[in-house]
Amino acid sequence: MHDTHRRVFLQSAAALGLAGLSAPLFAAGKIKPTDKSALIVVDVQNCFVDGGTLPVKGGAEVVPVINKLSTAFENIVVTQDWHTQGHASFASAHPGQKPFSSIKLAYGNQVLWPDHCVQGSEDAGLHKDLKLPSAQLIIRKGYHKGVDSYSAFEEADRKTPTGLAGYLKQRGIKTVFVTGLATDFCVAWTALDARKHGFEAYVIEDATRAIDLDGSLAKAWKQMQAKGVKRIQSADIVTSA
Repeated sequence: MHDTHRRVFLQSAAALGLAGLSAPLFAAGKIKPTDKSALIVVDVQNCFVDGGTLPVKGGAEVVPVINKLSTAFENIVVTQDWHTQGHASFASAHPGQKPFSSIKLAYGNQVLWPDHCVQGSEDAGLHKDLKLPSAQLIIRKGYHKGVDSYSAFEEADRKTPTGLAGYLKQRGIKTVFVTGLATDFCVAWTALDARKHGFEAYVIEDATRAIDLDGSLAKAWKQMQAKGVKRIQSADIVTSA
């Protein structure tokens, strides 16, 4: 596209309210991850698929997509929800409360969940069909009994780091590609915190699935777009599979 035509096109897109979508929709060519890129695979665990304690609709569908994507990356990080018994995020820990309600805890608003991903349980295990032999690091989160942890970078108190940012920076990683479960909670918080810590961040939409609790999915995409997280599809990545 000639520069003049491109300017006219983008001006027209802006007039139609599409300016915020221009990066993911109109990017030229496919993306080839480099040794400065990392794939983050968020919480693809038994608890979040059919038959688990907190199933995300279609959760298992991300597994073959992520397996294929992994062939394009030299650097892969996996996360696991890893809760204690009686964790503060469990509705069962708060008498009279039901799953999917919200309460105020010391660090802020907390959605209360069914008991899930309890440390050492089969429920907390990674999905059996997930094939990531080149993954170098597993980050376990949510293991402090009194505070939840959606993001791979920080716990929900927004001040306790997991150490992932330092690990990635020390290895020279500049860009992260986030996949996994669930789009509107752990994936979104991870992508937002990646931007907060100075990384370029992509969410690969068809390699995620959402809970969508009271409009949480649309809200999450809006927040991510506002912070410069790029929304792409797995087909936008050059893979060898």
